[in-house]
Parts: sequence; C-alpha cells; structure tokens
Amino acid sequence: MPRREYQESLEELRRDVQQMGELVIARLDQSLSAFEDNDADAAKRVIEGDDEINRRYLELESNCIDLFALQQPVASDLRFVAGSYKILTDLERIGDLAANVGRYTRSTERCPASDVALHDIGTLVRRLVADALDAYGTADAASCRRVADRDDEIDSLCHSASERVVRGLIEREATGSDPWSVEQVLDDVSVVLLTIRDLERTADHGVNIAARTLYLVENDPELIY
Repeated sequence: MPRREYQESLEELRRDVQQMGELVIARLDQSLSAFEDNDADAAKRVIEGDDEINRRYLELESNCIDLFALQQPVASDLRFVAGSYKILTDLERIGDLAANVGRYTRSTERCPASDVALHDIGTLVRRLVADALDAYGTADAASCRRVADRDDEIDSLCHSASERVVRGLIEREATGSDPWSVEQVLDDVSVVLLTIRDLERTADHGVNIAARTLYLVENDPELIY
C-alpha cells in the first residue's frame, strides 16, 4: 500500500472510532433518559441496540489487526493504531454499561431516580466521555489531562449518592413508613446502586480514552498508570 493510502487508512480509522463514539454516546443518552422516565420500551431499544455496537466493534477491531499485520506501523503510527484499538474496547464496554442501565430500568416498577441526583451524575459522565472523544479526534493532550482531573468529582458524587440511597433505606426501615413491600424497596435500592456503579465505571472508561489518547499523542503513559 502506498504511503498516501496508508495515511488515509489511519485517518479513516480515526473517523471510524469517532463515529462509534458518537453511537455509544447516543446509546448512553437513551439509557439515561429511559431510566429517568422509567420508560421500559425505550430501555428495550437500548438493550437491543447493543448488538449494533458489538458488530461495529468487531469490524473496527479487524481493521486494526489488518493495519498491524499488513502495514507493520512503526513509532507514532504504531501507538496510534494500538491506542485506537484500546479506545474501541472502552467504547464497547461503555455500550455494555448503557445496556445495563436499560436492564435496570426494565427490572423495577417505579422510577427510583427521584431520591438521588442521578440525572446530574449522568450528565457529567456523558460530558466526560464526549470530551475524551473530542480530545482523541483533535489529538489534544491538554484536554486529556483535564478530562482525567474531572473523574474525582464524579467519583465523589457517586460515593455520596450511594450513601444517600443506603441511608434512606435504613431510615425507611426504622420508621416503617414506606408503603411499598420490603422486596420492592430492596429491588429499587439495588437498581439505583447498580446504576450509580455503572455510571462511575462509564466515567472510568472515559478516562481510559483520554489516557490512551495522551499516550498516542505524546508517548506519555502518565494517565495510564
């Protein structure tokens, strides 16, 4: 393959990764809306849409393998292909987490998001992932570091939200005032705690995207370790 075509293949890979990122973010938006609205039909569409993300991931994984095997990239090109491959893996896992939120929505009879600021957490997580992908698209090392710095805020919010959920359960148990059955209360609490956990994990994958981008741009593993 001539050098010009090879460089075009690398740019095509960048565009493909960004497009998969846009698809994953759309699924994340849909899952958060479904959860907030307790919309089982919307949640079902998110779950079913995970197959599309998985297919796209496998296609792009194959493209990366072809670039490794057929072109034998060196130095910065090697870092770019390897980093892009790792980013694809993080995007696929974010898609899985979005599908999880869809499953949680379908497993509860009421919307359990009213007790904690899940909407606010979800908004911050979504922005972090989007900004990490923007940094990848523009090869912006400074943005990568800023994305990583924001993860502490999300971790803190998730920790506080989990504490509030557990404290609320204890208070309901102490007063005996909750009109719902014990089983339903426990189910709803579990759904919220699992959603908080998966939002935190989604942010972690966003940081991974920033970390790999920094490495492929500057050969700096600072955020990876």
